[in-house]
Amino acid sequence: MSDYFLIAKVVSSFGRNGRVKIISYSGFKERFFQLDEIFVDFFDDKKSLKVESIEEGKDCFFVKFKNFDSNVESEILIGKNIYVNENDLVKLPKDHFFIHDMIGSNVFCNDVKIGIIKDVLNLPANDVYVISDLNNNERLIPAVPDFVEKFDVDEKILILKKLDEYYEEDDEN
Repeated sequence: MSDYFLIAKVVSSFGRNGRVKIISYSGFKERFFQLDEIFVDFFDDKKSLKVESIEEGKDCFFVKFKNFDSNVESEILIGKNIYVNENDLVKLPKDHFFIHDMIGSNVFCNDVKIGIIKDVLNLPANDVYVISDLNNNERLIPAVPDFVEKFDVDEKILILKKLDEYYEEDDEN
């Protein structure tokens, strides 16, 4: 069984023909126009849905799934997450990584483990790593070349550049 990857969420029905409004979690909106099939979680089991049509709206998409022909039928999808399988993942450019590949990675600086990546925040200026340090405190590190030396996706290791010139511990605790 292949892994599934979260790409969007159904937030409401739209119109009378069974279309739903989805909010994308993907930074690659063109990917939606290439999807023939998605997966929705029902009781911890992923069910396949065939995409009949898709239209782009402002900050959202409107999707019509096969066999969902009224808003009454599509109501069951509201609030559900939309997944794709590994075959439908977007191919990323060099030195770009999926958030799900980064979460859980060990973080090192100066050959010393400083924590684990718990989340990656997508902010307007740049992404930010949420790192749980060895004392379970959250540290925020910008995902920019000034801070990041390299990320090894296979080993799940993020190596930061020497941080003491950029990053000071909080002394107020």
